Amino acid sequence: MIPHLTTALKGPLLALEKNILENMPKIEHWFRVQWLEHGSPFYASVDLRNAGFKLAPVDTNLFPGGFNNLNPAFLSLCVQAATVAVEKICPEAHRLLLIPENHTRNTFYLRNVAALAHILRQAGLDVRIGSINPEITEPTHIEIEPGQTILLEPVKRVKNRLTLDGFDSCAVLLNNDLSGGVPDILKGVEQNLIPPLYAGWATRRKSEHFSAYNQVAKEFAEFLGIDEWLINPYFDTATGVDFQARVGEDEMAAKVETLLAKIKQKYQEYGVEQEPFLIVKADAGTYGMGIMTVKSPDDVRDLNRKQRNKMAVVKEGMEVNEVIIQEGVYTFETINDAVAEPVVYMMDHFVVGGFYRVHTGRAVDENLNAPGMHFVPLAFDTPCSTPDCADAPDSAKNRFYAYSVVARLALLAA
Repeated sequence: MIPHLTTALKGPLLALEKNILENMPKIEHWFRVQWLEHGSPFYASVDLRNAGFKLAPVDTNLFPGGFNNLNPAFLSLCVQAATVAVEKICPEAHRLLLIPENHTRNTFYLRNVAALAHILRQAGLDVRIGSINPEITEPTHIEIEPGQTILLEPVKRVKNRLTLDGFDSCAVLLNNDLSGGVPDILKGVEQNLIPPLYAGWATRRKSEHFSAYNQVAKEFAEFLGIDEWLINPYFDTATGVDFQARVGEDEMAAKVETLLAKIKQKYQEYGVEQEPFLIVKADAGTYGMGIMTVKSPDDVRDLNRKQRNKMAVVKEGMEVNEVIIQEGVYTFETINDAVAEPVVYMMDHFVVGGFYRVHTGRAVDENLNAPGMHFVPLAFDTPCSTPDCADAPDSAKNRFYAYSVVARLALLAA
């Protein structure tokens, strides 16, 4: 399924996709050289937005939680990529301990854990799921779908190793983004921790990621001979913010005004008639929390109490003191008249699939990662790494190839 792109298929984006298709061999060679110089994350997902005039990543997750939403037809791609990823980090790996988030009631998330464990088992690993949730004190079966359960076992610390009863692994795969900080049980572990602890939200910042993406996008744009803005959202940051005490409002408002002016100039250059907007969100965090759409400086000055409370705290009850102010990218893709955005999944440096995040209650300028969303797997006929240059740029496989290129640029930034 390729959603309907509601903008006219012409202008800068179609030209960009055409350019990407025509330069596919050069682009793939460019990526191969990059991966010789830079290590890739074990896995990642990238949220993209397709505005018809711009195609850009707006978020990159190093602890992806939607493997259950991928098209089952591409399980073999996931298995091959997982095999390569494991061999790079721990070639002799036989056992793998998978540590998920501390959710025990979120069955949607636990289906992701089960799907990820299945991929890794198909890659030839003995996988068990170990929980660091204090509530899990004994092996616990949790039903995730009628007739299907997942087994969570309490993780034990033996000297500097993480173990389960009768199970000592070479490597530990985290599917826990450490939003609440690094728990003591994970500190100083001698096993390979994948991803490393500094990839978690206790350390990582979105602004640092997009600073790296600036470098990647600039180099790629020069290589391809395109305007970098077509694949790169502007951004700025604000620190020392306290939404409830109304501290930092003036700084945010000034930066909002500056960014909107920059975007408006680009819109005029490309004949874009829409109104520029920004997304203000916590610089560290996930799950679509602490996010708002802004269209004028007054929008950050005139927040009501409910909006302040919403912006002040994110996952694990962490207070928001740093925000990223990011250029908003419209999404003009729809599925059954509902707004949609593509999410691309990768293991090592390979694209293994993706899905559309769809929300019937959100607009084209709003965050879709919110309660009420649902997911539609990308049911492409062939993997999105195999375009057909004889087809029109907006054919399904070719559009998905353009998505794979931009997603891998975000992966390279990570």
